[in-house]
Amino acid sequence: MDQRNVTRITQIHLLGFQIPLSITFLVFFLFLTMYCVTICGNLLIITLVSYSKSLHSPMYFFLSQLSICDILLSTDILPNMIRAVLVKKTIMSFSDCLIQFYFCVITESSESLLLTVMSWDRYLAICEPLHYSLKMNYQVCCILVILCWILGIFLLLTYTLTISKLQFCGPNIIDHFFCDFDPIMQLSCSDTTIVRLEVTVLGFIFVVFPFFTIFVSYFYIIATILKIPSSTGRQKVFSTCSSHLTVVSIYYGTLACVYLAPNRGQTQTLNKLLALLYTVVTPMVNPIIYSLRNKDLKKAIRKFINNVLNIHFNKY
Repeated sequence: MDQRNVTRITQIHLLGFQIPLSITFLVFFLFLTMYCVTICGNLLIITLVSYSKSLHSPMYFFLSQLSICDILLSTDILPNMIRAVLVKKTIMSFSDCLIQFYFCVITESSESLLLTVMSWDRYLAICEPLHYSLKMNYQVCCILVILCWILGIFLLLTYTLTISKLQFCGPNIIDHFFCDFDPIMQLSCSDTTIVRLEVTVLGFIFVVFPFFTIFVSYFYIIATILKIPSSTGRQKVFSTCSSHLTVVSIYYGTLACVYLAPNRGQTQTLNKLLALLYTVVTPMVNPIIYSLRNKDLKKAIRKFINNVLNIHFNKY
């Protein structure tokens, strides 16, 4: 093994998007706007759930936790990406690169588990309404949310520590806008079999099993809805879970595009655009979907805005 192979990487160069100089500020403004919309939209959801008594229910409590995940994910990815648009390259320490990767995976995994818990909540509300208040009380909701975060943090810490023990011999350039798993593994000159096996197992726990659980839950939910005699009743019941179903479809649809689609023939630019879907676009559209498709949230938003305006005008 030559000297290059035994030299441990200490810095990472993230290339980001190779954008022509003529549209640099346009792209910078676009990403900055997306980040602001993501933060403001998800903070609005959290504020409304805390502020409005009509939203003090398990469904909206889980939604506020989902918004926290989206804020953490976008904050982990977007600031560095926005900076890379301007300077064309971001230099970060290798430890910071692993930390960014770790927090990205934690938030994505916790979000996957939260979406699963939300589907179970909808299943109980629609299929077992008489037992709903007993099975989904405040204590149960808190325990489920804590479990989602604990599983995400400690199980994923296992293989992140395994990655940190590998030898990385470079080159220290990552042609991506954040430190993702495959770009990091491409820098390693060690055997990555164990790490990839761990990723496969954890992928089953955090992606395959949750998706299967959500699929089964909605199978029973749809079957129950179809048994409702009136079309108005069916539409009213389905409206309570349509937002969640839309978010789930977007979330797992983007993950499937990134990780299940064959990589052969794909350019690195296309890989970046696909990764952009679940790291940037999904956290931004989640609060928009819930706000547009949920009557309770619409009412809470109107009430919140009216109260803010009344307070403002009363000062004058």
